Amino acid sequence: MVEFSNRRFTYTHDHKWPSEEIDVHHIIVRKRNTKGFLVCISAFVLLVNGLLLFLVKDISVGILSWSFFLTAILIKLMFWKSVVKESVVVMPAFGVQLETHYVSGRIARRFVPIGKILKPVLLECVTPITCYWSLSLILRGEADLMLVFKELHPPMKMLVPIWKALCIACGSEESSDTSIKDG
Repeated sequence: MVEFSNRRFTYTHDHKWPSEEIDVHHIIVRKRNTKGFLVCISAFVLLVNGLLLFLVKDISVGILSWSFFLTAILIKLMFWKSVVKESVVVMPAFGVQLETHYVSGRIARRFVPIGKILKPVLLECVTPITCYWSLSLILRGEADLMLVFKELHPPMKMLVPIWKALCIACGSEESSDTSIKDG
């Protein structure tokens, strides 16, 4: 098993099956306690504020109810769509399974048959705010590229081994000999 990390992500590569035909690549989000701490503090402030308004002014239960409701909405927005990890399972005989694991426990899976993949490509994405690398698949019969990592933007160092495994599985090994280096 190969594993390395930076301050935001951990990359792991393992072979789950004895035949070692199936490559499993994981990009795992490293835990940051600041987000959870900020959510707890803001939820606490909302609840205390609603409770004080209810006790001091004797207005109604509506204020307290709205405070609970807004706190629940805040917590849901902060944690519901949070991604724990994204995985790429490369099965050269069958295809590629892309998985996104969320904090809520939900797992979104997409399967792409190997015959539909023309070529995996590494792209540099430039936005007005940031610049990052993205791994995409060029699919037969599709006008748009399919992003391998929909939610996360791992660094180039973590994308290259996945890109090479996808190139080998798709039969486009000549593209893995280009000038991109592992580092």
